[in-house]
Amino acid sequence: METMKAVVYRGHETIELTDRPIPTLLAPEDAIVRVTRSTICSSDLHILHGSVPRAKEGIILGHEFVGVVTAVGENVKKRRVGERVAVNVETFCGDCFYCRRGYVNNCEHGGWELGCRIDGCQAEYVRVPMADQGLHPIPQSVSDEDALLVGDVLSTGYWAAQIGEIEPASAVAVLGAGPTGLCTMMCARLYSPACIIAVDVNDERLAAAKENGLCDVTLNPSRDDVEARIRALTDGRGADRVFEVAGAKDTFETAWRIARPSAIVVLVALYAQAQSLPLHLMYGKNLTFKTGGVHANACGDILKLIQAGRLNTAPLLTHHAPLNDALTGYRTFEAMRDGCIKWVITPYER
Repeated sequence: METMKAVVYRGHETIELTDRPIPTLLAPEDAIVRVTRSTICSSDLHILHGSVPRAKEGIILGHEFVGVVTAVGENVKKRRVGERVAVNVETFCGDCFYCRRGYVNNCEHGGWELGCRIDGCQAEYVRVPMADQGLHPIPQSVSDEDALLVGDVLSTGYWAAQIGEIEPASAVAVLGAGPTGLCTMMCARLYSPACIIAVDVNDERLAAAKENGLCDVTLNPSRDDVEARIRALTDGRGADRVFEVAGAKDTFETAWRIARPSAIVVLVALYAQAQSLPLHLMYGKNLTFKTGGVHANACGDILKLIQAGRLNTAPLLTHHAPLNDALTGYRTFEAMRDGCIKWVITPYER
């Protein structure tokens, strides 16, 4: 049996780079993809630390990747062998009650499967179920790295900005300047807000957001009174739209406090602990809360925006190393060491 290298989740706090069989087609809707680029995501860290109870021990981690199709099942009609593809984080049928309404994260036959409940992409090859829905052709003028974040964090930012109903000339606050927060800022720009305010405790990431034009104002709660500063920037009202992408101990409370009355608060973060909803303190603010996870059904549109130069994630791809060094990548990414925003995993080197 032919084998490949892969990052395998062995249980709470334990992963290893080891040999696994090269995947084969298991269903007529499957495709096999040779991975050309993948990444480490904060969701992988959540699995590693036991914050995703549905994750299975023994699976190959990873769900954000691009590659080349090497085999397709007999029922795959839209994709072909040899095609470069961006792969959706979600597995979805396209035809159930939820899929027909665009709620692909809630697909009755899928959801977030890759790297959680079935083998993912931090490997040399991966099996992608329901491939006609999950694989998206990469335009010739778009590189693999340009398309790398399309299936997950860029889809998340795009979805968040969309459901946030951002109005032109509005004030937008984004809590969290990690990869997903930066993608949220990037996609919020598509709706022409007057001001994007980035909030984070990491000055390097705030600087990256400002230098790359993703935000207009940066605030660090370790030294700034975030609520007072945002009120000062918005004629005393608060932010029109708030995106909570940080998922830290107190960021949910910050999110609703900095929102103006009748604002929309989008909760993108995956929380490790229960959050308090103090309705008696919120009474009269008339807030609308919208929650994740992402319905990643706009990959084709996102690729068009990349091709048109409207979205550019290159500044987020700070570190590159082969699959051989993936465990070092996990440590570096989690510690945000050496300015790491995204660790790009290139193919295994023998």
